Amino acid sequence: MSNIDTDLLVLAIWGFIFLVFIVNLFRSIRLVPTKSAYIVERLGKYHATLDAGFHALIPFVDKVAYIHDLKEETIDVPPQECFSSDEVNVEVDGVIYISVIDPIKASYGVTNYRYAAIQLAQTTTRSVIGTLELDRTFEERDLISAKVVEVLDQAGASWGIRVHRYEIKNIAPPETVKNAMEMQVNAERERRALLAKSEGDKQSKINRSEGVKQEMINISEGEMQRRVNEAEGKAEEILAIARATADSIEKLAAVISAPGGENALRMQLGEQYLTKLGELGKASNRVIVPANIIDFEQWMTTVGLQEKPQ
Repeated sequence: MSNIDTDLLVLAIWGFIFLVFIVNLFRSIRLVPTKSAYIVERLGKYHATLDAGFHALIPFVDKVAYIHDLKEETIDVPPQECFSSDEVNVEVDGVIYISVIDPIKASYGVTNYRYAAIQLAQTTTRSVIGTLELDRTFEERDLISAKVVEVLDQAGASWGIRVHRYEIKNIAPPETVKNAMEMQVNAERERRALLAKSEGDKQSKINRSEGVKQEMINISEGEMQRRVNEAEGKAEEILAIARATADSIEKLAAVISAPGGENALRMQLGEQYLTKLGELGKASNRVIVPANIIDFEQWMTTVGLQEKPQ
């Protein structure tokens, strides 16, 4: 190999070394975003946790080993088969909401905290559903979620994470069980509809009978009030007639007891008598005369047009 080739080889090696140095120099400058944490290792050992801001590391000595996002994140729990206490196979999936609160424990306390949280959520879900009957699994979603959160919180203390909540997305029973449940729901719905209809008919009949009863009461009370009013009206009429008759008798007695009243009354009665005789004769086309027309004075005395001789 010539000297020129040797010089070129040495130059290439030094150029590569310089390039590596420059790259590591730029990589030693770190800008950490907000709500993030960088774990720095120095010579393979934990050295520091970098918060948000500008940081300069020592090239070839310091290395960013782990990068953690401190914001709350969502992790899907894949569907899994679970058996309820009545031996029904259901498929359950969910979602976990977690966040990193201790970057050091999240880096060194567990290999992969996301995978560990998913596995623990699945095993806890299976154990909780195994204690419930199928019908209760749909009603006790909050119970299952609370139990998973409790177990994950206990484990998360050593993993450097906090589990905020766990939500079950779907609980899917087998198709045969689903059809049986739908038939049961339809039967229950029809039973409630029939019950509601019967209750409505019963209430309708009660309302109609109450209406008829109230109507009869109103009619009887109206009839009673009408009769009372008629009786009171007749009583008032009789009293009015009696008062008028009494007043007329009193006035007539007063007139008769007055001087000349008796003669005036006698003349008025005689006049009415003659008028009545005339009306009767006119109606029958006859002439009515006294039986003893010769005794004119007695006839005049009879009709009251002449005083009876003493």
